[in-house]
Amino acid sequence: MRARAKKKGNQARIKEFPDSVSVREAIRKGNATVRLSCLVMGAGNLRYGQYVKGILFLAAEVVYILFMSLFGAGALAGLTTLGIQTTQEVFNETKQIYEYVQGDNSMLFLLYGVAVIFITIGFFIIWRTNVKSAYAQQKRKEQGKPVLTLREDLKSLLDNRLNVTLLFFPTLCVVMFTILPLVFMICMAFTNYDRNHQPPGQLFDWVGLVNFEKILDTGSGLGYAFWHILGWTFIWAVAATFLNYILGMILAMVINWKETRLKSFWRFIFVLSIAVPQFVSLLIMRTMLQEQGAINVLLQNLGLISDALPFWTDATWARVTIIIVNLWIGIPFTILQVTGILQNIPAELYESAKIDGAGPVTIFFKITLPYMLFVTAPYLITQFIGNINNFNVIYLLTEGGPAAMDYYNGTGGKTDLLVTWLYKLTIDFKDYNYGAVIGILTFVICAVLALATYRRTGSYKNEEGFQ
Repeated sequence: MRARAKKKGNQARIKEFPDSVSVREAIRKGNATVRLSCLVMGAGNLRYGQYVKGILFLAAEVVYILFMSLFGAGALAGLTTLGIQTTQEVFNETKQIYEYVQGDNSMLFLLYGVAVIFITIGFFIIWRTNVKSAYAQQKRKEQGKPVLTLREDLKSLLDNRLNVTLLFFPTLCVVMFTILPLVFMICMAFTNYDRNHQPPGQLFDWVGLVNFEKILDTGSGLGYAFWHILGWTFIWAVAATFLNYILGMILAMVINWKETRLKSFWRFIFVLSIAVPQFVSLLIMRTMLQEQGAINVLLQNLGLISDALPFWTDATWARVTIIIVNLWIGIPFTILQVTGILQNIPAELYESAKIDGAGPVTIFFKITLPYMLFVTAPYLITQFIGNINNFNVIYLLTEGGPAAMDYYNGTGGKTDLLVTWLYKLTIDFKDYNYGAVIGILTFVICAVLALATYRRTGSYKNEEGFQ
């Protein structure tokens, strides 16, 4: 009992006051020392005897000021201009030769400027922590409580503030390797960083919303390609999602049917196709469906066709072929997804429907399908968004072909999705600005569709309603 009481006393001692105080309140209610901490970080902690903590806050401020003086301020200035000096050829009078003088690198200017902004945000978070810590020590002093020692502060990071300790490094990694690169790429959408402006030999500059206007303008070649590729992307996503879902559900129902024998064998057959890596299956199908591939040769030898079928050379044939091949790859996954749900549908519902004279079609549309949609609606939304960004199937089968010259000078093809077109624009044609714009628009489309559809599903509106 004494040990438990001592532990509770220690926890109460190391808990700072109050955890949810705002910086505005700390500045308004704090004394002169707390307000001084706004200018000289660590002043409040030094005033109340937290010397190590105060020195660390002060050191952070000094390091930040030195960093901004030596590098940060110049990086922010470079972010506004993205460089002004181009690479030039200068005649060296002494050597009597022409030499190249390296100019500014707009890409590095953009990267360093964005990084400095993130560092500044991090410093602001440390500054807020400094002000709140100074105010907390003031309140403890006013209440007659002892000021926390360094050991107690460190102990709190492994006790009542363990969540902060465990989340710090994962959050830092997410910011450094996910959020910062995303912001860097988003910024490219507002520049003219394309094939004609390649650093370090050439500079690129801020152009505002010009790239968005070109992408959305149906009168331009770029806009024409975007809207046609967007239309095919939606057609593909709808077909790939719902055909896989419906046909996979029907096959799962047939396998799960009481009269079906060797259920384990049929499930094994479909699972076996999943065991083969997807890219291997797609490349094999691509080879088999070539003009001189196994399928065309076999049909010609059987006398069923005289000329090779244009599986990949005709736009309509290519699109239909992609959807069919995707069915062969995707249906087994759907079977596995829905088999367990089908087995959990109450048998009493089917028995009651049969007593009322309902046939198999009526039972499917009145019982099975509503139940499945209620449970699997989030899965369907995920699959739909995934198919919008399904790079593997399209690129491994057709690489977006057949090519279309009216799609922005042949940068896009008749089977390209937005994601594969984005890949071509950036990797093959170096139009990073347009690729960034397409990436932003794709994200907006996916986010709006996912949120709008999910909020309308029964899974969201009435989670406990379907029994």
